[in-house]
Amino acid sequence: MKRSTLFTLCACVLVAQGMVAAINLLVPQLSSSGLHPSSSELLWIVDAYVIVFAGLLIPAGALGDRYGRKGALLTGLGLFAAGATVSALAVSPAMLIAGRAVSGAGAALIMPATMSILMRVAPQQDRPRAVASWTLAAGLGGLTGNIGGGLVGQYLSWRALFWVVVPLAALLALAVARTTPRTDNTVGDRAPSLDPLGTLLLTGGLLALLFGIIESPMYGWTSARILAAFAIGAALVALFVAHALRSRAPLFDPRVFATPRLRAATLGTAASFFGLFSLFYVNSQYLQYEKGYGAARAGLAIIPLTIGMVLVPKLAARWSGPPRVVAGGGLLLIGLGLLGASTATGSTPYAVYACWLLIISAGTGLCMPTLTLSVVGSLPPHQAGLGSGLSTSAREVGAALGVAVTGTTLASHTSGGFLGGMEAALRFVAVVVIAAAALVALGYGKKS
Repeated sequence: MKRSTLFTLCACVLVAQGMVAAINLLVPQLSSSGLHPSSSELLWIVDAYVIVFAGLLIPAGALGDRYGRKGALLTGLGLFAAGATVSALAVSPAMLIAGRAVSGAGAALIMPATMSILMRVAPQQDRPRAVASWTLAAGLGGLTGNIGGGLVGQYLSWRALFWVVVPLAALLALAVARTTPRTDNTVGDRAPSLDPLGTLLLTGGLLALLFGIIESPMYGWTSARILAAFAIGAALVALFVAHALRSRAPLFDPRVFATPRLRAATLGTAASFFGLFSLFYVNSQYLQYEKGYGAARAGLAIIPLTIGMVLVPKLAARWSGPPRVVAGGGLLLIGLGLLGASTATGSTPYAVYACWLLIISAGTGLCMPTLTLSVVGSLPPHQAGLGSGLSTSAREVGAALGVAVTGTTLASHTSGGFLGGMEAALRFVAVVVIAAAALVALGYGKKS
């Protein structure tokens, strides 16, 4: 596989994932902008991208596998740029929310298409390294978004973030057209079914569940609105499972989750992003409120998280250790790093805080390639896009849960101030991640 192809595909992943985090650092500027968004509208400006992105991943992956992965990727980049243009030109909160949703639909096509192309063009012996590069790009996307959003928030207008995306997406589309080969479409009985009814049920269920997760900090986990969203989401997912088990050509067969390794890898993927995005949520606030950093400096201060993500996957790809040790050990390091970060106060030296970031980074770099390859490898190669959709859906649901749980915990610890809430939130999340590490190791140890 050509390096130019790998680099181009990973750049697409990085940009799509980066837009999840970048907007968070622009919230103060948006709230005081001429759009005058309400608190609810501000929440939707941030979350519309994530909800549409995560909700459409699985059908988007199947669409690319059936009708053409390169075409799906180029279409996704076009939608991504179109949504950014609408966002940059927004004259109302509703227009900005719509633009973010269109970009989210583009990202849903980009992520599984890139993975599916990698799995088709990379030789068997090179696939672990290719997947490691893909997962590195996805991880660095969150960090790049934090840095880019911080720089824009401090020195430029919020519209600049979206204007930068438009030519960037065009350049990526040109690079894809020139460097990325077309892969054979999957046809016949092996072709993924688009299954309109199943797609509608699963997408609707994921959207409802994500809505409940994301809005829970604002309305409360036990409010009627949130409970109704969870009930509708659970009902739609249950209907999808019942439909898929009876259908001759389902979107995907739920029986794949009978494999212990797939269940463990999906749980581990969600748990890792649960921890990472909990950290992202409190990191910028801690550095700005407690350490007195500006937005740009706060974005740059998270750079230690990149070190382990860059170095450790290269070592893990060469190590032939048991997957249960790699996956479980990586999650354990993330949990221990979060426990360490929970002890940070305003007087904690940045060097000490950075050490905890390095531990989290090493854990992420260790476990994510193995977890991603386990999910994608659970399906036949011709359904790699669908497998990538499953993996990325687990990431986004975990990320949304991390933000929601952390936001709720911070809001409920008003007496202890921000530091009290941060300590409680990170410790709770750390315990969950450590527990998940044990379950993942157990799942990898079982025979399929």
